[in-house]
Amino acid sequence: MDLYEIRVERLGTIAEEAEHQGLSRESTTMDRGGRTTRDVSTFQRFSVDTNESLHFEPCEDNPPSPTGAEDGNDEDDVFKDEGAESEIVTIRNRLQGKVAEMESFAGHLEEIFLTVEENFGRQEQHLEQHYNDVLQTLSQRCDERAAGLEEEKKGKLEALYRQLLACGHAMDASKELIEKAQEIYRCNDKRLFLKTVMPTIERIEEFAKEETDLALKTHLEFNIPQADLSDVKTMMDSINVVPAPSAPVINPQMANSATQTSLRVCWSLFSDDTVEYYELYYRPVLEDTPADSTCAAHESKVKVKETHCTVTNLLPNAQYELWVTATNTTGISPASEKALYMTVPSPPVIKQRECTSCPEATLIRWESGNTNPVDSYIVELSEMGTDGTQSGVTESIVAVPTCQCLIQLQPGRRYLISVRAVNIGGPSDRSDVVTVSTTGTFFHLLEYTAHPCLSISEDGFTMFYGDEELPISAMALDDNTFARCVAVLGDLIPVRGRHYWEVEVDDGTEFRIGVAYEDTERNSYLGANNTSWCMRHILTPTRHKYEFLHNGCSPDLRITVNPVRIGVALDYDRGTLSFFNVDLEQHLHTFQSHFRNYVHPCFSLDNPGALTVHNAIEAPEYTFI
Repeated sequence: MDLYEIRVERLGTIAEEAEHQGLSRESTTMDRGGRTTRDVSTFQRFSVDTNESLHFEPCEDNPPSPTGAEDGNDEDDVFKDEGAESEIVTIRNRLQGKVAEMESFAGHLEEIFLTVEENFGRQEQHLEQHYNDVLQTLSQRCDERAAGLEEEKKGKLEALYRQLLACGHAMDASKELIEKAQEIYRCNDKRLFLKTVMPTIERIEEFAKEETDLALKTHLEFNIPQADLSDVKTMMDSINVVPAPSAPVINPQMANSATQTSLRVCWSLFSDDTVEYYELYYRPVLEDTPADSTCAAHESKVKVKETHCTVTNLLPNAQYELWVTATNTTGISPASEKALYMTVPSPPVIKQRECTSCPEATLIRWESGNTNPVDSYIVELSEMGTDGTQSGVTESIVAVPTCQCLIQLQPGRRYLISVRAVNIGGPSDRSDVVTVSTTGTFFHLLEYTAHPCLSISEDGFTMFYGDEELPISAMALDDNTFARCVAVLGDLIPVRGRHYWEVEVDDGTEFRIGVAYEDTERNSYLGANNTSWCMRHILTPTRHKYEFLHNGCSPDLRITVNPVRIGVALDYDRGTLSFFNVDLEQHLHTFQSHFRNYVHPCFSLDNPGALTVHNAIEAPEYTFI
């Protein structure tokens, strides 16, 4: 029984079952005269045609009256039995379920039909290919045979021609000797006869000694070799054998299908191919290797029976080229097209010296730590409790495109922050955790902006200006380095809010402290232009002089107590920059300005000395009143 007969038999069984479930149901009613009548409630019967579509035909029984009454029966006498009506609804629902099932089955049959048709087409192509290969092989054998016979014929003719030339030369020599002997014989001069006869006799004796081979050295029959058609027979026999598999199709890499050292690879094959095992080949893609280089990456191979495989012992964040072949008893399939897979990246490295914070946010910077680019990064943070324990709640910021992230935080808290790198293979392990406090503003000094005469301490918070003058050759300057003013900028977080830090100086140090735009003129002094605001300390023979400079102008102020620890309060919302004597909690001066861009802390020493920045401290209450 073939597939078609099985499907038709199944459809017939479904139709028969539907008929026996009460497609026609009789309900009895009593007319007004007490006469019992039979009111037949009928349904449409369905049948299945050969094209697998459903057809509905009305039953031969007469349908009920549209008004629900017949032979004097009125509407109240129809379907008085509520149980019968509910049963009819149940049967109808069951029929609808059967119809849906048959439609699904018809769709399945259509899929099978398409699959069989596709497989038949592929088998037909396979047979045609075998036929063409057999004809090509026979034609090649025929050409080889004809070429061999032609070569043999040429050799025989050349041998016969050489033998014919040798006989002709012998005949010419014999004819010449005969003519010479006849000429001597006719000579009447005896003296001349005696003189010439002896050389002629010697030549005749020498010619007689030479043997002329008159036997044929070449056989006239041609050598007919036995044709080797074993490969043709093998090809003919292989027509009825399972064909070799088609080339597998390797799937693109799925998300989260890798680790730092492994890849999960999947592929597919035609459903009718018979396969005993697969061989997965892979090798790393080396970007530095030229395309024509003979030093290609080492190729590895894995043998599996399934259509998936996990490759291990790989490099992190590395691209791998993969392809697969299928093998059965007939042979090996062609290789699939090569696909590129990537392992998960290595964990990023957070640059703690470049991380800044304030009571409202933190800016985390890191470096990828991977040769190949990654798709994005994930920043994970969790809050620390007052007892120093980590909170169980972890917040993730996903799809970060660059190697930095500005995170909004709650003031007065401590957070643990880590970063993951993500590519198509999945996320990396966490980086080393850094602790961020939002108690106050935290930043380091930007060494790349420092004047060459300045030295920055290892912790990044103290600057030194020595007594020794550097030679001109050592004054290596660039566009970011201060050239005239011995100054440096601080790496303040770019958040428009409130920021506070403190500066500690000696009485004998001349300094400038304040803020400046990032693009402030490097060949100008702090406070001498409209891109910087600063407090300046000048030593005179009689007193300590303080100026609050912006664009070269300063108000006429006098400070009687020299501040040793100066507080700087920056408020973007109010547009103020204030200076305080921390020891006395005394307000010194406030700049009013609408800062169009973010500013950086700036520090300058006008004579040899040292200056220390204190940050990550809570702003006193009097600073932002």
